[in-house]
Amino acid sequence: MSGLSPSQVRSRIDHPVIDSDGHTVEFFPALEGYLRAEGVNLAGPDFLRRESGSLGPPSDWYGLTPAERADRRVSRGPWSGAPLDTRDLATAVLPNLLHERLEELGIDVSVVYPSFGLLFLHFDHESDRRGACRALNRMNADLFTDLGDKLIPVALIPMHTPAEAVDELEHAVGTLGYKAVVLAGFVQRPVEWVARQDAELGRWALWTDTFGMDSPYDYDPVWEACRRLGVSPSFHSGALGWQNRRSVSSYVYNHVGMLGESNHAVAKSLLMGGVTRRFPDLNFAFLEGGVAWAASLLADLIGHWEKRNGPNMVSLDPSRIDGDEMARLFAQYGNALISDPGSMLRSYRQEDLDMIEEFSACGIERAEDIVELFAPRFFFGCEADDPMTTTAFNTTVNPFGARLGALFGSDISHWDVPVMSEVLGESYELIEHGLLSDQDYRDFMFANAVRFYTRTNPGFFDGTAVAGAVADQLAGTSG
Repeated sequence: MSGLSPSQVRSRIDHPVIDSDGHTVEFFPALEGYLRAEGVNLAGPDFLRRESGSLGPPSDWYGLTPAERADRRVSRGPWSGAPLDTRDLATAVLPNLLHERLEELGIDVSVVYPSFGLLFLHFDHESDRRGACRALNRMNADLFTDLGDKLIPVALIPMHTPAEAVDELEHAVGTLGYKAVVLAGFVQRPVEWVARQDAELGRWALWTDTFGMDSPYDYDPVWEACRRLGVSPSFHSGALGWQNRRSVSSYVYNHVGMLGESNHAVAKSLLMGGVTRRFPDLNFAFLEGGVAWAASLLADLIGHWEKRNGPNMVSLDPSRIDGDEMARLFAQYGNALISDPGSMLRSYRQEDLDMIEEFSACGIERAEDIVELFAPRFFFGCEADDPMTTTAFNTTVNPFGARLGALFGSDISHWDVPVMSEVLGESYELIEHGLLSDQDYRDFMFANAVRFYTRTNPGFFDGTAVAGAVADQLAGTSG
C-alpha cells in the first residue's frame, strides 16, 4: 500500500480524477417494483432468485450443495461479492451517499455500472432480458436524477439481436436521457446443426457470438446508432461459466482473468470484423480486465498478419511441395515406419482461395494499419492495484511504440476493493514504484477518459465537476 490518503495524493497531482468504472449494488426490494412494471417473470428460469423466494443474487451461487453443483456443473460463485465494511456497503447501495463521499475518496466524477444487473444482459428469454434491463435503467435514471455533477450511470443494452440493441439504445438515450451505455460483450447461441438433431442437447452445445466476426446478424446498425446517439459503447461481460471456467469448488479459479478473456474475444472480433475500419469515429471500452491482454493481442494480431496475410499465404500453398524431391528424401532418410510420402501429401488439400485472406474485412495493407485501427479506438479499464497497467505505456515493447488507452476503474462496491478510501493511494503506487511517469498517470486517471467519452459526445462532461478541466484538455489537444 502507498499509505497516502486521497487528499495527499490530490495534493501531488494537478489534474482531476475520473473513475470510468465505479459500481453500485442493486437494492432488490426497490428494483422489484420496476421489474413488475416491465412484466418480468420473477418466477421464471431466467431471473435471480434466492431459495427463500426473495429477489437477490443467483440461487445457483448459494442454494446448491457442492454435490449438486458438481452434478450440474454449475460454477462456484463468490462467497461474498460486496465490501463488508458497514459504511462502504451502505455507499455501494445508496447513490446519495456515494455522491457525498466521492470527494473523500479523491474522485471527481465516477461513471457508475451495475453489479448483479450486468447478468441481465445475458438472460435467455427476450421479454425477461429486455424487461430486466429496462427496469434497472429506469430505476437508476430515477436514483441518479440529481447527482449528475459527480455520478454518471450507464444503461444496460442487451445484444441478442441488432434490432433489440437499437431499440434499447433509443429508449435509454432518447427517453431516459442516459449518455453512457454498457453493451453485452457476447451472446452464447446454440449450434444450429446440433439443435436440429436434438433441441434439448442444443441448449448445451453453444458458441460465442462477439458481433464482429461470423455473427448470424449484421451489427453495423448498432454501431451506427451509438454514433448517431453520441454514446461510446463499453463492454463489461465476464467469461464466468464458460467451458474453462466451471470449477464447482473455486470461485477464484473461475474469476482470475475472466474479464480479460471475454474482452479479448470481443476486441479481436471487432477489429478483424472491420468495425473499427467502418466506424473510425467510434471508441470502444473493455472494462475491469486490465490492459496486459490488449498489449498481447495487438502484438499477436500483427505477428499473425505478417505471416498469414493474403500474399504471404503463398508460402503455405501445398502446391509448392515438390513430390519427386519428397520421395527422394523419404527413400534416403525414411525407414519401415516412415516410408510413404504420398499418404502425407494427399492429406494437404488446397484451401478455398476465397478464404485465404482473413484480414480482408479490416483492410490491412501494412502492419501499422493494425495499430491505427486498435490503439486510438480501444480503451481498457484497469483497477488501481494492477501493476500491469504499465504495459499500456510501455512504448519500448508495444508494437510501433503504441500507447494504449488505459482507463482508471475504481471497481468500488465489489469485494476486491475492501476499503474504498484506499483506492486512490493504491493507484498512486504506480508512480511511487516507478512504473508510470506523471504524464502516464495523468492519462490513466484523467485524459484517456476524456478522449474516450468526448469523441462521440464532446459535451459528455458538461455540468459535471470536471467540465472546466475537460474543456482545457480538449482545447490543448485539439491542435
